[in-house]
Amino acid sequence: MPILGLSRRTLLVGLVASLCAVGIVSLVLSYLIPTPPSKVTIGTAFKGASFDYFGQRYREHFANANVTLELRATEGALENLILLQNHDSGVQVGFVTGGVSNATLSPGLLSLGTIDYLPIWIFYSSNEVIERLTQLRGKRIAIGPVGSGTRHTAEGILAKGGVSSETATLVPLAGTNAARALVDGKVDAVLILGAPDASAVQSLLRAPKVRLMNFPTAEAFTRIFPNLVRLVLPQGVVDVEANIPPNDVSLIATTTSVLVRSDLHPTIVSLLLQTMLEVHKKPGIFQRAGEFPQPTDPDYPVAASAVDFYKNGPSYLQKYLPLWMTVHAQRAIAVLVTAVAIGLPVFHYLPLLYQWIIRRRLLYWYSELKALETSIDSTNGASDLDQQQAELERIDKAVSHIRFPLAFADQLYDLRGHIHIVRRRFAPQTNASERAMAE
Repeated sequence: MPILGLSRRTLLVGLVASLCAVGIVSLVLSYLIPTPPSKVTIGTAFKGASFDYFGQRYREHFANANVTLELRATEGALENLILLQNHDSGVQVGFVTGGVSNATLSPGLLSLGTIDYLPIWIFYSSNEVIERLTQLRGKRIAIGPVGSGTRHTAEGILAKGGVSSETATLVPLAGTNAARALVDGKVDAVLILGAPDASAVQSLLRAPKVRLMNFPTAEAFTRIFPNLVRLVLPQGVVDVEANIPPNDVSLIATTTSVLVRSDLHPTIVSLLLQTMLEVHKKPGIFQRAGEFPQPTDPDYPVAASAVDFYKNGPSYLQKYLPLWMTVHAQRAIAVLVTAVAIGLPVFHYLPLLYQWIIRRRLLYWYSELKALETSIDSTNGASDLDQQQAELERIDKAVSHIRFPLAFADQLYDLRGHIHIVRRRFAPQTNASERAMAE
């Protein structure tokens, strides 16, 4: 039985068309707004390093959003860069120290901003106070493994004091392993890039026989290396009761950036930015509250989404919806916007199109009627007259079966009136034909 005046065939065609439209829209949206991955891999560093500490904090925040953040232990910044540029490595995010590379040397990567100062700590075990790099000549110095960001930075700094593999023994240890080696007397000094909260740094700051080197020439190094900044570790800031450190210590530091591949899913980028803000916004020994993260990076271009995040904060959807739901909400909004963008013009022009279609049907029969009327004037006999009358009846019958909306009924009746006018023209022709047959 027809429903609302529609036949079953019409309903079936409409249902199939609707399903096809939904399928096409779903495919398009799945391509334009893909589902975010459930697992992301970040390149960190060796155990005890700042990058390892940050990675663990990030993993906790990702877990709250039901996304698994896998920590890839590496030798540090340089290896992280190599992994980020290798699409087969599976690493999509990485921590990198300032100055180890740039967008020209490592293309295809975007920065989400700098997250903190990364002090360069030089710890040593000696009764002699060391304040100049030249005093490290001839000593065993742990500067990190070959290929690590720590070693890259250490070699550049130590070289200014004439310390190299030719004038000292450079040991490839870093993090907690380097700290343990210093305490055990296996090395004379260690150079560590790390936040004050890093376990290796904390253990050496509290070690009784270990000293932290003061850097009186820190300002000079910031002029030599533009990526470096001068910091001051205030007396007693680590432990007021134990007076650690026992005096103000000048340090040099670089910055840490979070780099991502340019094809990383936007939702994961947003989650990363929110995580960075949560982890690094708090005040610390070397920064005020809200100083980090910063939307700047001297080495890499900052992603446009990151610039917008720092300027306007997370979007409305990111604030109030779980991560898994934001994609569905974005797709729903995309469908709604598309429907409005297409629907408004369609609803405006659809009535005009419908009128044009109806008028075309009327004009077709008007053209048929006009051709018939023209042929009446050139009738040659009774046989032509019969054919013309038959054609008129055909037109009349076809028009009488046309189903037009009530709004077009006047035009339909006008057409039928014109058919009647043409029918009256047959009367003279019929009378003439009858007289000719009578004679």
